[in-house]
Amino acid sequence: MECLKKLTGKLALLMTLCVPSAEAANQEIRALFRPDPAQPNRNMFINTTPNSGYCAIHPTECAGKKMFSIQVPIRFNSTRPISPGLSGVGVKAPADWRQLTVTNRDTQETETVEIRITGMGSRYSLSHSAASLVGVTDILEGHQKLWIGGIGGSWDYAAPPCLYSGVGSYSDKSYSFFWKTPVQAACTKVPAFQIPAMAFEYFDFAYELRTPNPMGMSTGLYTGSLAYSVGRGGDFDMGQAMAPDQTSLDLDFVLDVQHTLKVDLPPGGNKVALQPEGGWQPWIESGRKPTRIYADQLFYISASSMFRVTLRCIKADVLACALRSPNGESAVVNVILTLPNGIELNNVPVKEFYLQVDVPRGPFQPKHYVDRKGGSLRFEMTQASIDLLFRPGFSDTFSGNITVIWDSDV
Repeated sequence: MECLKKLTGKLALLMTLCVPSAEAANQEIRALFRPDPAQPNRNMFINTTPNSGYCAIHPTECAGKKMFSIQVPIRFNSTRPISPGLSGVGVKAPADWRQLTVTNRDTQETETVEIRITGMGSRYSLSHSAASLVGVTDILEGHQKLWIGGIGGSWDYAAPPCLYSGVGSYSDKSYSFFWKTPVQAACTKVPAFQIPAMAFEYFDFAYELRTPNPMGMSTGLYTGSLAYSVGRGGDFDMGQAMAPDQTSLDLDFVLDVQHTLKVDLPPGGNKVALQPEGGWQPWIESGRKPTRIYADQLFYISASSMFRVTLRCIKADVLACALRSPNGESAVVNVILTLPNGIELNNVPVKEFYLQVDVPRGPFQPKHYVDRKGGSLRFEMTQASIDLLFRPGFSDTFSGNITVIWDSDV
């Protein structure tokens, strides 16, 4: 409670106005994408938020259903006695899908995340033992008779339209429960006897996520928040007679995208020798001018995100690289890229794609995680340069450095 004091009039009357303070609980939900060589086609985030509450206590109930749960330290206290046959208490959870936007902290790119609440539970505590409220001595019988429906009124059994989850535990004054929430509606238990006071000590909620396809996302942290109201008429509601000590729940999402882009050359692959098809010996023996002079260099690429490829060289001839000779001559060489299956450009496989000097080409898009698959770079001399080299009486040596840059920062 926050109290405001105001001094008014000549009589210096001290007035105090007390209003409920608006408080919020915060909970972080984290998910990670890191490519897995053992499952290259698994383009999914993994929820890395530690379970608490229901799924931590009953992991087998959640594992097979891909369900996660969080326990929130929000307490609901009754504002009046709970009378038999009236409004009752229970749970209402935001079971419908809700969307929020997450933003990459570095690139400001945005994506959409969806969440729905699939279950909700708590532990109710009574001002008196359940047995004493109904006039029996057995603890379990007391809880069963306290609520309309007898044994079926026990909080193991969910009030419709909520569904039974299969677990529950109790003491003389308390009962722990968890119900599945297939729809966004109130699931209410009505007491058969007067309850002077009661509380829900906390609440657990189970949730399901829909995350974007990480293959189209940049590396980095994507963050965003979603606010839920708590209390009478709110998203999380325990009934008209129950008031929470906090009025909102903010879920803070962090999606961590850790992409891989790695290119390896075989040993000695950084030195390339251009020669005619079949080698130089057939040309020497025949004396005929070769039609092609080239070299195919194998490489191995691991990639899980979009990337671009840029060609750089010391000497260029328009958009192609050139080799130089000590005598000042030059020979133009095209660099042609072939990528392994699973990496595409505009949904088309990348086969014999010409790179251009200082022009980033792409973005090339992996359709799934490509783990150390083979591609090739072809270095091929142009026909005009072949004609230059094979002029009668011409003899020279050509060399140069050509750099291929692989850039995942697209």
